[in-house]
Amino acid sequence: MNDHHSLRDTVHGVPVFPDDLPPFDPAAAPESPVDLFHEWLVAAVEAAVMAPHSVTVATVDRDGLPDARVVILKDVTEQGFAFASSSDSPKGRQLQGSPAAALTLFWPTVGRQIRVRGKVRPAGAEENDADFRRRHPVARALVLAGEQSSRLRDREELDVAVAAQLDRFDGLDDDAAVPGSATWTVYTVVPDTVEFWQADPDRRHLRLRYARDGDGWERALLWP
Repeated sequence: MNDHHSLRDTVHGVPVFPDDLPPFDPAAAPESPVDLFHEWLVAAVEAAVMAPHSVTVATVDRDGLPDARVVILKDVTEQGFAFASSSDSPKGRQLQGSPAAALTLFWPTVGRQIRVRGKVRPAGAEENDADFRRRHPVARALVLAGEQSSRLRDREELDVAVAAQLDRFDGLDDDAAVPGSATWTVYTVVPDTVEFWQADPDRRHLRLRYARDGDGWERALLWP
């Protein structure tokens, strides 16, 4: 007898968003999506949203099949939305073959979602190296081991590889002496469109899309 519950049964009655949602007036939104992003990010931090800088990055492989994973957003400026990865990781190879990406941030406790689409620009060696050296030692060790997404035999294999790399850092007080990475890359998504989505208790959700228009932005409301 199959006693598995259906998805509908499992999630029935589970609240999607809280009753008290933040206000959003698209007519009062700033001219730049970067300014609105920073306003929403500050509000998310003040509302104690967990990991508000985590973002889903979607790319495509050589066969055109989509791939997605969650990473940490490094920075957001007028130049674009930045994250980092090894260029020899699956997403790094995919971005080399098709240098475009879509980003999604979702903050359910405040009923907000942000979507970004655009071409991807890799940073230069100096910026990549500076970002790599700011990372946690174990995070650096994993990159230097160079095996991301490869098949892992067991946890011991991982521990040995990390320990071997950490031994290279031992006793190095000068950051300049710490081994760098030839593959670590900061990628910036230069947006063509940025969409801000605000949940509504009555399901009349608000969607405001910024589309690049020359040196500026065209704003438009979208149907939910």
